[in-house]
Amino acid sequence: MNELLGDYLPLVIFMGVAAAIVLALLVAPFIVAFKNPDPEKLSAYECGFKAFDDARMKFDVRFYLIAILFIIFDIEVAFLFPWAVAFGDIGWFGFWSMMVFLGVLTIGFVYEWKKGALDWD
Repeated sequence: MNELLGDYLPLVIFMGVAAAIVLALLVAPFIVAFKNPDPEKLSAYECGFKAFDDARMKFDVRFYLIAILFIIFDIEVAFLFPWAVAFGDIGWFGFWSMMVFLGVLTIGFVYEWKKGALDWD
């Protein structure tokens, strides 16, 4: 029985160290942080608009555009990870397929940049 418990000792030590780190990370901000609240800091932030304003106000389309661009490039990264994992098995066809995919994305990014879609002015 002692041998069985001895096998679990590293796991118990690991969980204890992890719990100590979690506790330290939860308590540290309350000890270290400055306590200097002001009304601007305590107010709710709503995408650059006044909080609790009329819900039917005009919303700038640039917020949607940036969100869509983020999703497009986020999906690109989601495709890159499995491709990188299977890179040794897919051969040259898989390599050039991904290069075409990245080329199309690059052309789209340059087009958006030239059209001024990324300018916030």
